[in-house]
Amino acid sequence: MVDEPAAQLGRNLTYGLLDSIGRAIVTGQFENKVFPTEAELAKQHGVSRSVTREAVKMLSAKGLLSARPRQGTTVQPTSSWNLFDTDVLRWMLERQLSVDLLRQFNELRVSVEPEGAALAAQVAGDDDIARIDAGLVRMRAAESGLDDPLEADIAFHVAILRASKNPFYIQLRDVVSTALRTSIRFTNRIKGRTADVNEHAKVLDAIVARDPDAARIAMRRIIGDVLGLIEERQHQAD
Repeated sequence: MVDEPAAQLGRNLTYGLLDSIGRAIVTGQFENKVFPTEAELAKQHGVSRSVTREAVKMLSAKGLLSARPRQGTTVQPTSSWNLFDTDVLRWMLERQLSVDLLRQFNELRVSVEPEGAALAAQVAGDDDIARIDAGLVRMRAAESGLDDPLEADIAFHVAILRASKNPFYIQLRDVVSTALRTSIRFTNRIKGRTADVNEHAKVLDAIVARDPDAARIAMRRIIGDVLGLIEERQHQAD
């Protein structure tokens, strides 16, 4: 019989080590350095070799490490990282704020979310529209301090991705949720206010009206506003 508390502890140790090493790699702490052996990592972090081996295996699957016989374990270049992995994205966004990274993320959004909204206008069911509406209701409540503006905004955007019925768009919901937490904080700090609820309402209205072109334009306008703010900040920094 498996000892559940011990098994849970093992998982917690593995994920704790994964998070610690992953963040260290992404923030450049191993740059121009030889990556430690499993034995060295186990000793440094006070965990077993099996926990270390599992964490290294998981980081390799995320594209951060490469472990090969006789060559040891090496840190991979950024181009090899799985940027759609929510852990990798979170570590990247937890670094010193990169306006370039926010711009690149929102360039991805503008290529996905407007089309997702257009698809939702064509195929969304009543339950999908109810979820989008619930997100908008939360955004209105947040304006009065009755909900979290960040979580409400994320709920709205994720509901639209789900309503597209496209499994590829739907799988991007975790990426969108993770990155929006930083993106929205950044843009709200610049604007000094939360998201424009009326502009978001136009997306819902277009989806309800089954008007894909209007839904696409309304969503593109929202993300275009974000890109405009980021570009303005970049010009100020130059």
